[in-house]
Amino acid sequence: MTVREKGRSMMANSFKIGVVCVSSRFDPARAVAVQAWMDEHHPDGDIAITFHPACFMKHGHFAGDDRARAESFIEYANDPRFDAVWFARGGYGSCRMVEAVLPRLNAVARQKRYLGYSDVGTLLAGLYKAGFEHVAHGPMASDSVRHDETAKGALDWLVNGGKAGGGKAWLEPSLAVDRKKAVAFNLTIIDQLVGTVLEPDLSDHVLMIEEVGEALYRVDRMMFHLTGQASIRKVAGIRLGRVSNITYNEPDFGLTPEEIVRYWCARSGIPYLGAADIGHDGGNKIVPFG
Repeated sequence: MTVREKGRSMMANSFKIGVVCVSSRFDPARAVAVQAWMDEHHPDGDIAITFHPACFMKHGHFAGDDRARAESFIEYANDPRFDAVWFARGGYGSCRMVEAVLPRLNAVARQKRYLGYSDVGTLLAGLYKAGFEHVAHGPMASDSVRHDETAKGALDWLVNGGKAGGGKAWLEPSLAVDRKKAVAFNLTIIDQLVGTVLEPDLSDHVLMIEEVGEALYRVDRMMFHLTGQASIRKVAGIRLGRVSNITYNEPDFGLTPEEIVRYWCARSGIPYLGAADIGHDGGNKIVPFG
C-alpha cells in the first residue's frame, strides 16, 4: 500500500491532514518514515495524513515546477475532506508560487490550519496578509521522524488549534507573557519579504526571528536592512530565537547573535524583548500568527 493509499484508507473517521511540499525536493523515503511514525503513534487512525503525489516530483531544486507546487497546495487547501494542511519541508521555492495561489483559495481553505516554518514562511505571510486566521510558524511533517515531542506538539496544534484543553503544550512561552499579536519568521525570509506585495502589516506585533547556516556578518547585514524598514519599526518588539549552525568567517565577527539584534533594535528604536523558543531544531515551538 502506498503512502497516499494508506492515508486515504484511514480518513473516514479521523482528523484529516493534507501534506504538501511547496519548496525543495522531498525524499519519498522520508514520507514513508513519517507515515510509519504516524502508524506507531496513531494506530487507530484518529489522525490521518495524506501526502499529495506532487510532493515527490522533481524539477531541478524543487518539488515539481512552480505550477505543480501551486496546484497541489490549492487542491488540498480547497478540499473539504482535509481539516488542515501541514507542510512537508522547507528549503527554497515557495516565493515563486504564492501570488498565483492566493486568489484561487476558497472559503473552505480559509477555515483550515496551516503549519510550517523556514521557506514556508513566505506562504504563511501571504496567507496572513490575505486574512487567513489559522496559520502558524512551527514544526513540519518531516520533523516527526526526528523528534517525537516536536511532532506531537505540531499535531496537537493542527487538531486543537491552541484551544482550552489541547494544543497549548508546544506554544512558544512568551506568547503568554507579551499578550500581543505575534508572528515568527526565519530572518532571511522576513528580510526578503519586506517591501514586497506579500509583506503583512505587522504593526504592534511581536516579531520573532531565527536563523540557521549563516555567517554572523550576514545576520548583521539582514538586521540592518530589516530594522531600517519603516513598516518594521512599527512592530511592538523583536524576540530572538536560536541562530544555529553559524558559518565561520575569518576574521571572527566579534558579536554574538543576541548582541547583533540588540544593537540594531537600539539603533532603530525597536524594543528588544528577549529570547524566543524557536529555531531550526527539535525545540522549535509554535507561534500562531495574530
